[in-house]
Amino acid sequence: MNVGIVAQKGNSRAAFLAGELRERLSTMNVSVTLDAATGESLGLDGRSVETLGDCDLIVSIGGDGTFLFAASGADGTPILGVNLGEVGFLNAVGPDDAVEAVTAEVAAVRDGDQRVRVVPRLVAVGDGWRSDPATNEVVVQGGRRGRGGGVDVEVRIDGSLYTGGHVDGLLVATPTGSTAYNLSERGPLVHPSVGGLVVNEMCPDEGMPPLLVAPDATVTVTVNGVGGRGGTGGTAASGSGADEAVVVSDGKHSYPIDAPTEVEIRRAETPLRIAGPSSDFFEALNKLD
Repeated sequence: MNVGIVAQKGNSRAAFLAGELRERLSTMNVSVTLDAATGESLGLDGRSVETLGDCDLIVSIGGDGTFLFAASGADGTPILGVNLGEVGFLNAVGPDDAVEAVTAEVAAVRDGDQRVRVVPRLVAVGDGWRSDPATNEVVVQGGRRGRGGGVDVEVRIDGSLYTGGHVDGLLVATPTGSTAYNLSERGPLVHPSVGGLVVNEMCPDEGMPPLLVAPDATVTVTVNGVGGRGGTGGTAASGSGADEAVVVSDGKHSYPIDAPTEVEIRRAETPLRIAGPSSDFFEALNKLD
């Protein structure tokens, strides 16, 4: 059995716990693979996080950002999150309980009775390209926000026109991502037990309210123009960066696009699988204050 460990970069507490877990797992005849940054912090060899999908279990130590980083390379491998952050929607295990929780999860994998929660992810598809899966959200936006920036879009849900006009961007979020960027854009909170995707216009000139659609819906965003607030295909000042459009996956992976073009956003084939105990959604919400 092989367990991957990803510790928050630059966090000495996370690195110490990663070393402690590695030592304990070695006594259980479990191989441990560290991501590159974690290995460097412990003076050991590590691998790129994108290669950890061949592990039987991945342990993320840090905040939700570290969990998303680990998820980017998991490729369906269950992830157990140890929370060293402030909120912890994805990380349910506290640091004092980490060793016990990880060893219990290893035993469950070996016994064939591991239970995981399946969480949808999103993928964006354009002309000749496909994004990495996103756990939180996919955003189609202009090169910059505000005056002279943004994009002119039409948004369709399973082929039916929902809205259109000039916006800073168009955000599609999973229930998991409803508490992240979507919330800062005044989108609704979605309980983890509720299926669906949030479609949320970002600062529209004239728009529709955020919409919750079916989890298997396809959201098609037609980008007709970039920049020039209030007019299709307006131009921006030279060198402003507003004459660019981009698709962003989980705030990490960016894909430049040229208007006019279409971007389809839909549920990814491989979901995120979360191991270990469930976090208390409402307790985590209270920490957002």
